[in-house]
Order: sequence, then structure tokens, then C-alpha cells
Amino acid sequence: MGDPFSVQVDGERTQLTAFVEEYRTLVAGVLDGLTEEQARRRLVPSATTLIGLVRHAAFVETVWFGMAVSGRSRAELGIPDTVEESFLPGADETVDSVRRHYLQVCERSRAAVAGLGLDDTVSGRGYPITVRWLLLQVLRELAHHCGHADILREQVLAAG
Repeated sequence: MGDPFSVQVDGERTQLTAFVEEYRTLVAGVLDGLTEEQARRRLVPSATTLIGLVRHAAFVETVWFGMAVSGRSRAELGIPDTVEESFLPGADETVDSVRRHYLQVCERSRAAVAGLGLDDTVSGRGYPITVRWLLLQVLRELAHHCGHADILREQVLAAG
């Protein structure tokens, strides 16, 4: 097991990746120990639920690492047309299936940029984006949604 503090002095790619991976782990854990009902419980006026947040995180990863790197369309990637739809789990989706899907999407995201440098540019969304920017954008979105999940999870668990 290496020095847990080495990331603090490692290169920029290692540091950015470490933060993204930390938030990926947190997103994957949002549903831990919840029932299907708890995961789908709506506590805010929007359609945001815990299962929806994990589902949306998979959408975010696919938009940024799928579309932006590959240039494939949302239809080709099998993701919703709108952000709002990305929060809505299907009747056949479960805590386990949504988490499993999210983890698979994360693997695809890692593979999509594995051979690229931070300054490499992708243009699959119709304009140039550096890999550095992609990592920062996904980090920002995952951190944002982890904050939402923390609050919702606290409310769900307090209500029983």
C-alpha cells in the first residue's frame, strides 16, 4: 500500500484523477443500505431523488467522457435527450442496477481518456475541450451532486 499522502506531491493528472475518483466512490455509495422506497423518495419539489442522482451522475460521465471524446450522439450512447430526464429512474431500475450501471460508466470514462494527456483536445461536442477541462468539469458536477445527496440521504435516514 503506498504512501497515502503521495498524491499531494504527485503530478497534476494524478491529483485531478484522485479527486474525481474520490467523488465517484462517494456517488456509488449514496445508495448503500437504502431500500428501494428510500432511494426513490422525493423530498424536494424537483424530481431529485437519491437513485436519480446516481443515475444523473452516469449521464454526466457519459456526456463528458462519451460524447466529448467519441463524438457519438446521446441516442448512440443510449442516454436521455435532456438533463431532467436523466434524473428519472425507470420502473425496472433498482438500487443495484443503477449503481452497477454507474460503475460501468465510470470504467468507460476512465478508458476514454486513459491514453490522452491533460492538454490533449477533444471536440466531440462540437467545440474543443482539453482533457484537463473534462476532468475539472466532471469533478465539479460530482462534488455538486454529492452535496445534494448528503442532504437528501440525511433526511431519508432520519425519517426511517
